[in-house]
Amino acid sequence: RVQLAESGGGSVQAGGSLRLACAASGYHFSSYCMAWFRQAPGKEREGVAGLDSYGTTKYAESVKGRFTISADNAKNTLYLQMNSLKPDDTAMYYCAAEDCSGDFCYCRANFDYEYDFWGQGTQVTVSS
Repeated sequence: RVQLAESGGGSVQAGGSLRLACAASGYHFSSYCMAWFRQAPGKEREGVAGLDSYGTTKYAESVKGRFTISADNAKNTLYLQMNSLKPDDTAMYYCAAEDCSGDFCYCRANFDYEYDFWGQGTQVTVSS
């Protein structure tokens, strides 16, 4: 059974940094496609960054140059390094993963893909 557990959220001032982690138990990092999403109160969920084992990375325009997605296969963990944080980055952040149990992943780090697994989220609050 796959479980995703996010951590690393918190409260920071604008301009600060945070690193989110998503520990994926039961998920095979030999082939993977994973992404970070966020949802602010009263807003729709939006994709932030995606990464697959084929080297595809994607970022939302609003975070390009500030956020970096990466994965540590040995630790089965996905990361999101967030720098130069802004109040608009305040949201609940979720990680998601495609079921690549057939050893091939299809999502190509796209944000409109219907991911199979989701974590519970970690809150990020940025104050001005």
